[in-house]
Formats: sequence, C-alpha cells, structure tokens
Amino acid sequence: MDLTPLFRAVCFLILIRITEGGDKRPNIVFILADDFGWHDIGYHGSIVRSPYMDFLASEGVKLENYYVQPMCSPTRAQLMSGRYQIRYGLQHLVIQPDQRACLPPDEVTIAQKMKEAGYATHMVGKWHLGFYRKECLPINRGFDTFFGFLNCLIYHYTYDFGYWHTPESGNKTIMFGWDLFRNHDCVAKEHKGEYSTILFAEEAQRVIWNHDQETPMFLYLPFAAVHNPLDVPREYEAMYEGIIEDEQRRKKAAMVTCMDEAIWNITKALMDTGMWDNTVLIFSTDNGGATSVGGNNWPLRGGKRSMFEGGIRGVGFVTSPLLDEAVRGTENNQLIHVTDWFPTFVHLAEGNLSGTKPLDGFNQWDTISQGMFSPRNEFLINIDPMEICANPLATNQFRPNPYFDVCVRGGIRVGKWKLVTGVPRQMYWTAPPELGLENIRLSEGKDKMVWLFDVYEDPNELYDMSEEKPDIVMALLQKLGNYNATAVPVNYPAGDMWANPQLRKGHAWGPWVEKY
Repeated sequence: MDLTPLFRAVCFLILIRITEGGDKRPNIVFILADDFGWHDIGYHGSIVRSPYMDFLASEGVKLENYYVQPMCSPTRAQLMSGRYQIRYGLQHLVIQPDQRACLPPDEVTIAQKMKEAGYATHMVGKWHLGFYRKECLPINRGFDTFFGFLNCLIYHYTYDFGYWHTPESGNKTIMFGWDLFRNHDCVAKEHKGEYSTILFAEEAQRVIWNHDQETPMFLYLPFAAVHNPLDVPREYEAMYEGIIEDEQRRKKAAMVTCMDEAIWNITKALMDTGMWDNTVLIFSTDNGGATSVGGNNWPLRGGKRSMFEGGIRGVGFVTSPLLDEAVRGTENNQLIHVTDWFPTFVHLAEGNLSGTKPLDGFNQWDTISQGMFSPRNEFLINIDPMEICANPLATNQFRPNPYFDVCVRGGIRVGKWKLVTGVPRQMYWTAPPELGLENIRLSEGKDKMVWLFDVYEDPNELYDMSEEKPDIVMALLQKLGNYNATAVPVNYPAGDMWANPQLRKGHAWGPWVEKY
C-alpha cells in the first residue's frame, strides 16, 4: 500500500493547524451544581442573587426544556457515559460510601474520549460515582488530574464525611474520614478551614492559568455547592438579612451567590488568559432543589428524588463566543437530556464514538448553537424495580396490563407527554418562603400509581390526564416495557464494613478492594 498520499494529507492538515495558530478546537468547561433548584437562579424570577450566571446565560442560550435525573449519582453516570442508568445497574438511589459499586470500568467515559481526541482533561470537585476499587477513581477514568472528593457530600470547611453503616445485625456503626484528594493523595488537612466553593474555584483557576494553550482543554467542575450542609461565609448570608427570614432558605441563597461569584472568577480567568474566545462553557444542575433544606423549584411540582418536573427539569445554559449570533440571548425549548453532552462534546472535539457502547445521547450542538430542531423526541426517566408502590396487591385501570407493572417506579417523556408510575415522591408544590404563599398538596388515592401530563400545556403538572387519555397511557407503558426488557439487574449491594476509613492509614475514604 502506497502511504505517500496519506502522509501528504496528514502533513497538509498539520500545516493548516500551524498556519491558523494552533489547535482551534474549543475548550470545554462543564460546571455542575449540586441540588440546584429551578427557582434558585435569578433569571427564573427568584429573589436569589445570581448576577453573573444571569449575565452569562443572557449572553448565551438558556436551556428551558433540559432534563437531568432526580438524584446525584444517576445524573453523573449519564453525563460520564452518555447512557441511561438501566444499562449498567445504577437504577436505585445513589452509590453509597460502603458499597462495592461504581460506574462500571467497562463504560467508556466522556473524559476518556476527550483525552483520546487530544484534550487535556481535568476534574475539580465531586465524584460520587464509586471508589471501592482504584479502577473506579476519576484519575483512572480519563482525567489527567483530579482535585476533589469522592462521596455524596462534604463538610464545606473541614473536608470530612460521616456515614452510618448498617450491617445485617442492624447495629449501626459510624464511618467517618477525610475526603479531599489531589489525584490519589489525601490533602484534606492542608486545606482545612477553606470554604469548598471558593477552594474549588481557585483550583479551577490554577488549572486554567497553567494550561498549555497548544492543547485544547476539557475541565469538569462539579461543585459541592449548593448541597447541604448549609454552610457559607458570613458575608454572603449577610446579603439576605432582612430579605429572607427563613434560615434554611437564607443560607441556601447565600450559597448560590457565593457559587455565582466563583463561576465569574473562573470565567474571568478564561478571559485573562485569552482562552475565552475559544471556549464553550456549560452550566447544569444534577437534580432539582432539595426543598427540605432550603432549595426551591417553584412553580414546578416536586423536587430532588421526584420524577415530577421539579426533580428532573434542570437549570442549564450554554455560553460561548462560538455560538451563532442569532441564538445569543435566547431561550432554547428543544428537548435536551443530560446524556446528550457525551456525543455533543465528542463532536466539538472532532473525536469519534468508536469503542463506546450504544449511546442514548444525541449530538445537540446544532440545536444549541444554531437553534435547529432537537434530534431527540423522548427520554427514559428511570425504571427502578427495587421501589414498588405501597400496596403491591392493588389493582386499577392500568393494572394489570401486558406491558409494564405500574406498581414499579418508572417514568418516561415522549413528545409532549410524560408518564410517571409507582412511587413518584415529592408530589407537592413547595412555594419559596419569601413569597408568603401556601404550599400546594393534592389529596390523591392511596392506590394511585399512574400520572400522565401534557408538559407543553401544563409544565407545572397540575392536571393528571391518565383517566382521560388511557390510550396514551398504554402507548407509553408499552415503551416503558420495551426499555425494561433491555435493563440489566440493579447493582445495589449491601454495605461493606471494610470501607471504614478508620481502618486505613490517614483515616481517609478511598478504595478498599484490590480485585473483584
């Protein structure tokens, strides 16, 4: 085979890159907030002060029909893999600190694909995708560097975490240890006393300042904010004194404002280094706000852990000088899902999807950057066979049916229709305390297992149409059944006492199993 033409073509491409001033593929910065509610950002009419995010969103595209998962680990797993959690067993709740579970090592991550495409890959912040083996850690899943923590939360000043381990005997044991790492090394004590949001933003700024601009950068920044515990520097809470009387809501708002400032500092670092002109910045929440600790999703129904809109319709925006002028400052109402970031980022990186398992995500760059129609018409919310309705013997209009057991917790969106079955959680509407409104609760039958909503006409899910549209319900149940037929078994093992950080040197959380 004569390789001369191929060699010349490669040289020509290299020459183009040189004459254009180096690699022109965009830097990608993905910022993920934790438990950030629909009504926790200024541009949704909230009293919460988020001027910098409001500005960045106003200069970019607000994603107003964008969906995530009801809880932490599933959203992060779908972001990393581009695949629904039924594909790899993470259908139930979140990964617990003492479980021998993680995003399976044979799932190709977006970091691996970006690195394969020639990007420098960095992660700063919360992992929460399992760590029982070294193979599960971020540094072994495609990230060149990692600075952050492994569990679901940390104490924002002390960088430790406690968890109640419950063995089969039922005698609970507290597992407690440090949880802040630079790559594999525990560094909690070095930064004790520094506030997590500010610390992670400063680390992200260091990554940006030290980046070799001859190489494109992928920076993944999942903040610990605004997840509880509700803790924040005093100056931010003082901004809301006399404005928000409810203490939890006041602290949550202050945490948002601190994160907002941190995001601007990161943006400024991109500008100061000259990287901003070739950067795509994405902001997303991982799930709806936790209403029990000050978060809010008004006027959407439900919140964190719920399959109603308040749990899964996520705050998100994309901002970049690379966006088409016509879409800047607009709202995008096309259907977009968290799995879509995987193929979208690979497209921007001029990479390829070879070696990945079949993706559930779609490349949405034309949708976002040019206002084109979304290639997506549906998405699976979840199917969790470990959660069933309160009365497993109950029957109703849709039980039994030949497609899907409506006692099982499940959900799906197809076009304008959304179906929820089983245990939906957080069925009510929680009003922001500062508005002085009453929360809304509906009295529904104890054996109710099916809800159908037209989310185009009724985004706040006030009107259940399941009895009026039984044909639509059955069509969506058939789709749920088809998804369920492809699901792998749930991987939610019992806790392992050997996960206890007190059993290891340094008393830090980390891998405790060498092999399967």
